[in-house]
Amino acid sequence: MASYNDIGIDHKPDWIRIRKLMIIGLLAGFIVLAGDMLLGWGVHDPEKAGLEGFLSSYLTLSDSRMFWSAFLGLIGIPLEGLCYFAIYRLIASRSMHYAHLYRTGIFGYLIFGGCGVHVPCLAAVFVYRHLHETSLENALELSIRFGLYFLLPATILFLLFWLIHSWAHIAAFAKGLTPYPRWCWVFCLPVGQALTMLLKFAPDSALRNALTAGWISVGNIWMMGGLLLTMKYARKEQGK
Repeated sequence: MASYNDIGIDHKPDWIRIRKLMIIGLLAGFIVLAGDMLLGWGVHDPEKAGLEGFLSSYLTLSDSRMFWSAFLGLIGIPLEGLCYFAIYRLIASRSMHYAHLYRTGIFGYLIFGGCGVHVPCLAAVFVYRHLHETSLENALELSIRFGLYFLLPATILFLLFWLIHSWAHIAAFAKGLTPYPRWCWVFCLPVGQALTMLLKFAPDSALRNALTAGWISVGNIWMMGGLLLTMKYARKEQGK
């Protein structure tokens, strides 16, 4: 494959389409964040330690909250992934190598993000909460086994594609292989996610736990929002 012209991408970015995709991606990030906050809203039991202490905040979740959390993620995560093609278009206009890597990351996000990780995560919480009510002595052990069998494999694959996606994004922007200024590499998933996880150092509260549960969706909001706000610099640079 010598060029991207066969799918309509050339060396002059289509800013109208790119902006539309970023706006949709930003809205999708808020949809997923709403679902994540429904899951994470709660406080941990200070009398429990380790994994039991972490899972204790989910014991007050209602089935309806778990359903809507799963549903919003199931809708929003693939929509986020599709909107990554806005950034793919930016990279493809200047670098075939990094565009290929970035596109690979997109496919992994689409395949494993919603059905592979998000929904099974909610299923694991569902299993733990109901086992905790009916079989307290086996709840943790059976929930761990459920997670190892049905959640961990897809999570490992998802993280692998996330690494490819993030590396291609940061490298392409930092090397000037997009119309954006090089410093705009900071508007990427890992930076937004890392900033969110700093909240873990704050005192335990429902809001803190809800936001850190949405660390990936906050990363998407950071990325799409930042690139939208700095698009004027990219278009000015493109004009030069």
